[in-house]
Amino acid sequence: MLHYGFERLAIFICKERKSAVDIMVEGNRVMQVEKLLRDRNILFEVTSTDTVVRQKSPMYTSVRQSRSPLNMFQKRVLDWKDYYPLNVVYNFMENLEVQYPSTCTVSSIGRSVEGRDIKMLKISNSDASNTGVWLDGTIHAREWISTSVVTYIADHIARNFNNLPKNITNKDWFIVPVVNPDGYYHSHMQDRMWRKNRARVDNTIVGVDLNRNFGYNWGRSGAECSSGDPYHQNFRGIEPFSEPEAAAVKDLILYSTTPFKIFITFHAYSEVISFPWCFTSEPCADYVRLLEGGTAMAKAIFETNGRMYKVGNFKDLMYLAAGTSMDWSYGTAHIPFSYLVELRSKEHKFLLPREEIEDCCLEVLNGVKALANFVDQKKCLNCTIFSKNK
Repeated sequence: MLHYGFERLAIFICKERKSAVDIMVEGNRVMQVEKLLRDRNILFEVTSTDTVVRQKSPMYTSVRQSRSPLNMFQKRVLDWKDYYPLNVVYNFMENLEVQYPSTCTVSSIGRSVEGRDIKMLKISNSDASNTGVWLDGTIHAREWISTSVVTYIADHIARNFNNLPKNITNKDWFIVPVVNPDGYYHSHMQDRMWRKNRARVDNTIVGVDLNRNFGYNWGRSGAECSSGDPYHQNFRGIEPFSEPEAAAVKDLILYSTTPFKIFITFHAYSEVISFPWCFTSEPCADYVRLLEGGTAMAKAIFETNGRMYKVGNFKDLMYLAAGTSMDWSYGTAHIPFSYLVELRSKEHKFLLPREEIEDCCLEVLNGVKALANFVDQKKCLNCTIFSKNK
């Protein structure tokens, strides 16, 4: 029995390994142990399938630690060998700004429902002729691999900027690893499968699906597109952009002085590269160009790890959805190369094993590089509309 500063707090060690310890904690002590580990930045995983706050019986957790007990309490560094909480992601972004001040800038594009910053990393050589690339992750809180992928891409571009080809450096990279910080935090601390933000209805936290809260075709009839039921997973909110997280994305893009050419929002877990539309199977104006661009990404992914991503209209590959960020980026913001990429894995769903994180990140990085090269060689119908708006 071990004591860590809590009166009569029993922690039973089940198994010790080189980098982790399996422990068993009484159900009524779970919250205390969880706080202890969080306060010391110790990574842990609840191996029970139940939500932590609902656990009534003894449960197991796996706590990853370094070989030396003294190093357990050092701050964790994002390394794509694991999934990390919000503070580690934000520290990673700020460290890039410190290391590469000439190209990296971190800012808050807004605040969440619960008041957390929505942080963005911009990577740019400040050339006024650059076009913009938008990359975001974790608009749905439980899709942790999307944050891993977005931070991996950011790290690669920031650290290698001066040695990368022109089709990368002639773009301003606007990168938001966590669009939904409240939901992401909640998914790490209490409910691993939480999807929505943390909005309240009648003083009850029900959450809004941020990917149904954008203004293009918002509220389109049919629960299969979006729902008016606050307790539904696809609850669209009370009006378009009712949620500060969605509004922050909208305002940054619309009021930016940089003309955006690429928009990619990352999700999990269907291994799909999709483009507009989500609300209908009718082809968009740039269907052929978007198909070609998506195919370029899929080819690069396959050549990296042999992973096959399907490419096509979102509605044809997935399902009907209304009020999505991708449809808004193409239909309202007129960003010509707008994509929603569903990452790994169909086998593991939202719980992609840690061992696959780096492979997934590398293959998608190569896919994004291929798209950046592709768009510099192609014209598109939506570009003309886009330029007029600017």
